[in-house]
Amino acid sequence: MSVARVDITQSAREVIDRLRAMHGPLMFHQSGGCCDGSQPMCFEDGEFKIGESDVLLGEVYGCKFYMSRDQFEYWKHTHLTLDTTPGRGSSFSLEIPLGIRFLIRSRLFTEEEMAQLEAVE
Repeated sequence: MSVARVDITQSAREVIDRLRAMHGPLMFHQSGGCCDGSQPMCFEDGEFKIGESDVLLGEVYGCKFYMSRDQFEYWKHTHLTLDTTPGRGSSFSLEIPLGIRFLIRSRLFTEEEMAQLEAVE
């Protein structure tokens, strides 16, 4: 049995349900900084152009979750959980007008989990 790299909270599921009702299928890209800080950004599926420098970490609640390959080198030992928090972020992510924002909670994988990790694409 393999271990997923990304998980999701119930709160994030509820926000995704709201966003899907408004925008249709969604995708995530873990931002690496710049103007939006380091946070997960939600887009309409296909709106964010994925390139060879991005890796697919997995899928959460039917949404593909990507990260840049360079950033993945720093995070490859870390389990990510997509969550939400009240407040307005400074990004282009779809949830911002709702007065909430997605965030990542993280922890290191155990040795057992590391041995069973899913490969990234």
